[in-house]
Amino acid sequence: MFYGLFLRGHSAETLRRDIDVPKPVLEKWLNRRRYESGFRDALRRVYQYRKQVLAIFDELVLNEKNRPPYIQ
Repeated sequence: MFYGLFLRGHSAETLRRDIDVPKPVLEKWLNRRRYESGFRDALRRVYQYRKQVLAIFDELVLNEKNRPPYIQ
């Protein structure tokens, strides 16, 4: 989905900010006392998933920039 937005002209940097969860945000989430440990585990999984999505997105953007132009 994010790569499709990139191909339609959305800024790669804006999309990176939308995908990423900054470490301070994760720490804030994990320090909430009202969250149960199971929910904290889910937050960690979400964090790891978002980092993987960001890595894939970055690789796709890099490949797109290095790809020769399409010739008809």
